[in-house]
Amino acid sequence: MKSFYRLGSALLPLVLAAAPIAAAAQDVPRIANRNGKHALMVDGAPFLMLGAQANNSSNYPDALPKVWPFLKRIHANTLEMPVAWEQVEPVEGQFDFSFVDTLVEQARANDMRLVLLWFASWKNTGNTYAPAWVKSDTRRFARMQKPDGSLHYVISPHGRATLEADKRAFVALMTHLKRIDPQNTVIMVQPENESGSYGLDRDHAPEARKLFAEPVPAPLLKAMNKQPGSWSQVFGTNADRYFNTWYYAKYIGEITAAGKAVKPLPMYVNAALGDAFDPAKGAGPSGGPNWDVMPIWKAAAPALDLIAPDIYNRNPEQVTGFFDQYAKPNNALMVPEIGNAAEYGRFLWPALGRGAIGFAPFGMDETGFFNYPLGAKSFDEKTVAAFADPYGLLRPIARDWARIAFENPTWGTTKGSDGKDQSQVLGRWRVTAQYGHWQMGERSWTWLKQDPHPMADQPEGGALVAQLGPDTFLLTGRHVRMRLGLAQGKQATQIVSAEEGTFVGGQWRMSRRWNGDQIDYGFNFTDKPVLLKVTMGTYR
Repeated sequence: MKSFYRLGSALLPLVLAAAPIAAAAQDVPRIANRNGKHALMVDGAPFLMLGAQANNSSNYPDALPKVWPFLKRIHANTLEMPVAWEQVEPVEGQFDFSFVDTLVEQARANDMRLVLLWFASWKNTGNTYAPAWVKSDTRRFARMQKPDGSLHYVISPHGRATLEADKRAFVALMTHLKRIDPQNTVIMVQPENESGSYGLDRDHAPEARKLFAEPVPAPLLKAMNKQPGSWSQVFGTNADRYFNTWYYAKYIGEITAAGKAVKPLPMYVNAALGDAFDPAKGAGPSGGPNWDVMPIWKAAAPALDLIAPDIYNRNPEQVTGFFDQYAKPNNALMVPEIGNAAEYGRFLWPALGRGAIGFAPFGMDETGFFNYPLGAKSFDEKTVAAFADPYGLLRPIARDWARIAFENPTWGTTKGSDGKDQSQVLGRWRVTAQYGHWQMGERSWTWLKQDPHPMADQPEGGALVAQLGPDTFLLTGRHVRMRLGLAQGKQATQIVSAEEGTFVGGQWRMSRRWNGDQIDYGFNFTDKPVLLKVTMGTYR
């Protein structure tokens, strides 16, 4: 049955005031923070989002039968799905949430959680998901202007009429969600998508020019530790982009705050990325939440819970660099969108090792669309396995891993461009990841002929470790050999025990012990990852 609403802006405050009380705040999903670590709390406990984002045009009931089977095939537990402004408000003031009803109902039937992606004023910087009545009225719903006065393709972040209309629709969505989803099938919401503008650093319309000539707002000065002055005086060559960022963030922050006032689900923004180390080499679209302007977003949009990267870069140093830029004590790492080619699967390990609360490859359905060269050409067996094998290991223990990562030191890595060993010190132990090894033997062996390992030159492989105690570790990975040794000192070391197993009811359950050949040459993980609980020791 379709759900239709007609909501005039004059009635909106009355509707909100009369809305039923939401579920108790502690029952609504939230982001927990402790000692610089983060957890996505769902149903009162940590939850790891093993996500998948559907293709953009899969947001209709007729497409859903091509979504759920594929999510089950890769063992996902969460679907990220667009909800478009043009879809829910095709006529101004008349709301149709029938797709949302169908989506939530089918997600429950398929044992999936949901993240809703609000495609409204901006999607990949454009206005393609705004209703026709918004797109066609550029006088009321302002576009950015170029210095010569001509219109840019992007909706202006200074357009109050657009903001109010977008906010009204978003509040209507959250009001409907509050009514139909008291059990919180929807666990997060993304307001807007990859905001910012390409080809124009800021709006040059009269109102925007006036704002640009005014002093930089005091909250931003405080956040950036700057002295008062105009935008040009304070920020120099970055003035245009920082100005644009501030007003994009304020616009989206206001929409976020209004939605959370109805139902306070975690909300985040996602960034179309530039360079992971130097914004001068590419900072993404002007105004978007790139890593170098995160302090601006935090100051302008405090209602947002986190800022997240969308990743379509296959270079492992760049990808892990992005992880490091977004994994901060004041910002939980989440990867809401990453390419779906096979080599992107390996980036799950370093993301989780940095405490990521969620991970989601894009375009994961059977509708037949593939965004190659950004992602895969097709879903062949290798591509599916790159995500299905790690997800298959982690889905049964998603809450266990989320709890462990929230409470314990973790580290994750992926094979670098040079294929060299990588290591990390955890307590008194050094964990080392090595690539291109057979399960037995050493490369240094010259007395026995051995073929080159088939994965030696492939862009695959990664490791994940959690330190459960001073000498006890939880290890997993794919196409990797892991070793444990003392970080310092010359004491002899030994493997006290190495148990393959899993968690059942929150308790470790061993299925078998590794010994002999299985541990003589490190801990070797093939294409089928397993969990290994290892206790180390020393002796004299």
